Amino acid sequence: MKKLLQVAGWIIAAPFRLLFWIISLPFRLAGRLLAWLFQPVVERMKGGKIYRFFTDTPEDRPALDALNNAVDNPQQILDQLDEVRKHLIRALGWLALGVLISFSFAEPFLAYLAAPVGGLGKLQAISVTEEIGVFMRVALLAGIAFASPFIALEVWLFAAPGLMPKARLKGLLAIPAALALFVGGAAFTYYVMLPVALPFLLNFLGIEARPTASNYFTFSTGLMFWIGVAFEFPLVIYALSSMGIVKPKMLLDHWRIAVIAIAILSAAITPTVDPVNMALVMLPMSLLYLLSVLASWIANRKKTDDKQSAGNEVVLQK
Repeated sequence: MKKLLQVAGWIIAAPFRLLFWIISLPFRLAGRLLAWLFQPVVERMKGGKIYRFFTDTPEDRPALDALNNAVDNPQQILDQLDEVRKHLIRALGWLALGVLISFSFAEPFLAYLAAPVGGLGKLQAISVTEEIGVFMRVALLAGIAFASPFIALEVWLFAAPGLMPKARLKGLLAIPAALALFVGGAAFTYYVMLPVALPFLLNFLGIEARPTASNYFTFSTGLMFWIGVAFEFPLVIYALSSMGIVKPKMLLDHWRIAVIAIAILSAAITPTVDPVNMALVMLPMSLLYLLSVLASWIANRKKTDDKQSAGNEVVLQK
């Protein structure tokens, strides 16, 4: 009976398998053609510095042995300090370049940031140096934001030689992921929170209010920064789960504590005291917590699969 059901299932699924084979045939042929065309390039890359950088495994030594070796051979410490100096100089160079670029369009960027309050014309300055101070502040913050991925890349380039190949690749992929999450949080603040919060704040008692430029830009940029940092929470949980510090079951079991913590954090971040704006912060942060549980599950599942694969390799070697 079981064999009969298997034959019947195979007959029923045969037309679908044939259709899938026909649809996927051009893609499989294209993949083989690309592999044939780029095979010489891949073979050449295997002997190159980039390939060795991503595949070389560092020497696994106890920390005490490494420290004793460094004491016996001080030249190693000097070499590491020289590497730190090189990466620090390059990071400062990226920062200077980012600030210089941001100065060229700081004024239109200021107008863009002031759009939720009605534009620069709705702001006022009450001190002689306030306008130039705001200009410098926003230009500097924008320059730091532009340079931050390259600064993070320099940190990764310094730390990568001491990491395992998989951790090396994960660290590199984490840089654009962290940038995307931060930009998403800043965009949420600008497009969702500020248009709702500002009318409430500026018309709380029905009195027409004109905030100063310094007060508004300090308020808006600070809010965008902290919400952007909060949006990186799933990435932090994924990293902690990869190291075995956080488990998805632990996150699910303590969801009540997480909701209270999110409420307290939302109340601290939210610029208003009304529940509507607080809910606007709590909702995405609660969704981010659920996303963090999923990220933790993926990290732990991948870690378990890696351990099983390593165990199978040891058994085969024996």
